[in-house]
Amino acid sequence: MKEEEKGLSTIVKVVTRWIVGFILLFGIYIVIFGHLTPGGGFPGGVIIAGVFVLLTLSFGREVPLRKLNSTLASELDSFGALVFLLVGILGLYLATYFAQNFITTFPQQYFRPFSAGVIPICNLAIGLKVGASIFMVFIILAVTRVISVGEGRMKMLRKRTGRRRRK
Repeated sequence: MKEEEKGLSTIVKVVTRWIVGFILLFGIYIVIFGHLTPGGGFPGGVIIAGVFVLLTLSFGREVPLRKLNSTLASELDSFGALVFLLVGILGLYLATYFAQNFITTFPQQYFRPFSAGVIPICNLAIGLKVGASIFMVFIILAVTRVISVGEGRMKMLRKRTGRRRRK
């Protein structure tokens, strides 16, 4: 007997395969060009996390966890925070204040991707942090369930995967 497929219908899976790359590229574009156009690290990170949420809803939680497991997401989250903190400390030591711009830009470079000093670096760090954090929160919500064990008391359980219980 054929094992039951996880996720939504075939139509949703096919459309998800078509559009997930475009959504990911759009999120990366928003992060990289956030200092020139409306956007930046936070909205770009949310769009990138939305790609993994869409994959989870369409194919089940195993597919996105193969691409970005919780350990890697935690490391990306920490790396984004570390880069942002490093930019702030470098601004303190190389300039005058915490997170002050220490990369010199010239008027000929205005409105170009690297014309904003430390802002693109901060956008990349925030995009990594927000994208990984939102994906981790969604995965935690997807793999746990809350049950009532008494009057006003709740208990969190990990959802079972497709494995059978031993008797």
